[in-house]
Amino acid sequence: MTSDDTQRRTIRDAMDRLLAGTPIRSDGKLTIKSLADEAGVKRWLLTHRHTDLQDEFRDKVRTHGSTPEAIRSLVARNEELQRQLKQTRADLRQARADNNHYTRVIQVLTLERDQARAAAAGTATTLTPLNRSARPQ
Repeated sequence: MTSDDTQRRTIRDAMDRLLAGTPIRSDGKLTIKSLADEAGVKRWLLTHRHTDLQDEFRDKVRTHGSTPEAIRSLVARNEELQRQLKQTRADLRQARADNNHYTRVIQVLTLERDQARAAAAGTATTLTPLNRSARPQ
């Protein structure tokens, strides 16, 4: 097997890995640059010496789609996780608001309990509620 045959075999193997979405040496994009990186050859070998392989790769990409299936599934998973994160953040905001509300309720009930105990013991102190509408301007 000649060096040229070895290069061609290496390039075709790299094509298969890129189209399957399982790159080893490249970023996984379906470009000639990524194909050269994946095959471990200089890009000029594809653009000048093995132009038929370059054309073959472009045809496969055209029929396969511009994004490998593995990448599409990762993008879909990422979108789902982003949706879940958005919902979790909304739930957290609501839980914090509920927590603040229940804290105020507990404080009011504690004051009322203390007033009731003081009244029962005969040492009642009067708390004057603040009337917001009756404030002086």
